[in-house]
Amino acid sequence: MSNKILTLEPNLLWENFYRLTRVPRPSNHEDRIQELVYSFGKKLGLETIKDEVGNIIIRKPATPGMENKKGVILQSHLDMVPQKNSDKEHDFQNDPIEAYVDGDWVTASGTTLGADNGIGAAAAMAVLASDDLKHGSVEALFTATEETGMDGAEGLKPGVLQGEILLNMDSEDEGELYVGCAGGEDANIRFSYTEEAVPANSVALKLNITGLKGGHSGMDIILQRGNANKVFFRLLNEAQKKYGACLAEIDGGSLRNAIPREAFGVLTVEKQKVDELRKTIELEFQLIKNELAATEPELKLRLEETEVPQSVIDSTTQLNLTKGIMACPNGVIRMSDSMSGLTETSSNLASVKLNRADKTISIACLMRSSVDSSKVELGNRIEAVFSLAGAKVEFSGAYPGWKPNMESPILKTMQAVYNENYGKIPEIKAIHAGLECGILGGIYPHWDMISFGPTIRFPHSPDEKVNIATVKKFWDFLVKTLESIPEK
Repeated sequence: MSNKILTLEPNLLWENFYRLTRVPRPSNHEDRIQELVYSFGKKLGLETIKDEVGNIIIRKPATPGMENKKGVILQSHLDMVPQKNSDKEHDFQNDPIEAYVDGDWVTASGTTLGADNGIGAAAAMAVLASDDLKHGSVEALFTATEETGMDGAEGLKPGVLQGEILLNMDSEDEGELYVGCAGGEDANIRFSYTEEAVPANSVALKLNITGLKGGHSGMDIILQRGNANKVFFRLLNEAQKKYGACLAEIDGGSLRNAIPREAFGVLTVEKQKVDELRKTIELEFQLIKNELAATEPELKLRLEETEVPQSVIDSTTQLNLTKGIMACPNGVIRMSDSMSGLTETSSNLASVKLNRADKTISIACLMRSSVDSSKVELGNRIEAVFSLAGAKVEFSGAYPGWKPNMESPILKTMQAVYNENYGKIPEIKAIHAGLECGILGGIYPHWDMISFGPTIRFPHSPDEKVNIATVKKFWDFLVKTLESIPEK
């Protein structure tokens, strides 16, 4: 099945991408993929460095006659988002990705593919390994742990890299050049609860929300997809308000940068109220399903009896938790006034997790904005909601946005190269996602930066796929750009 990938063009890029899919590389478990890329550089006889935070840097000298060109840094990240369907057996720390060709696309079986940012990394590897390209000096920067906090970019030391132009290959629409991105910050909310005895004569019901599409919490937030946590607590609100249902378990969503696709919980209710509660939940769910019919046609509810738990969350915390989540800002908050079609500010209510060991419920939200003051105001709103509900709110992991430079020399070069080869000027855009350019530009303020890539759809979800034809076009554009880099 996967061998067909090895027949795709450009062959060297796809060979390297396939090699990356065979090595597990979820964020924070990157030793093996870092070793693969480090060994790759060494075997080519190129100067290869691994820094203290796990970034790999490989240097390739200019080809003869190109020594007077400005140095280029080809930048990508090695980690990937580990998301799978609930019915898929897959261990992201040990199992390879089951990548395969599906028509015009390459995708994976029930898991994320890792084209974000494996295609960019594979392209850099192909440049390093090729002996027939024309380019000035090249430094390939493979950063660590981008998806969960941009740790590699944050830990990069000044003065290590020598180039002047950064080509970030982590964008997901071919034919577009990205010159700016949103900044982000995590909101971490924590409720403490006490255990209460399950009311007498109660039965337990497992409430499962599945079938949502999820996706990248920056790129796909504009698609108005459903949020499994919002759906779950909307149903719980009806159940507790009308029938006194008690919450015993909740496990909703997973990663901060993925729109939550699934939420699982356990409720208890007095036996004589079960039938009416079922009818109410199913009726409310049908209303939600109708609301989301255009974006979430596969949304599913499963409500079935299960073993009665030993305890439930105290009623006050349950009420405050439910109201807090229902009131929490989620989705697109504001569209940009300066760039049509760009989300300016958003929030992803990413996960809700109960931990019985320390009797806490943790909620994670990822806020994004291209306007710093809007991000601060959004954080204040989230803090206000949950502080009033009695939770502790902390903020962490803030990273800056990347301010567009419309006079960028590499932007003008790449526009001209694209127009010469494809007969049109590529679109200039900013992205409502966190690119490492904002952080890297703070460390190396003299860099001239662009982000571009092939067409990838539904990153951070098991539906992730990359368009084969655009990978070829992306590669050809990269090769032509390297030939056309301005002189020093």
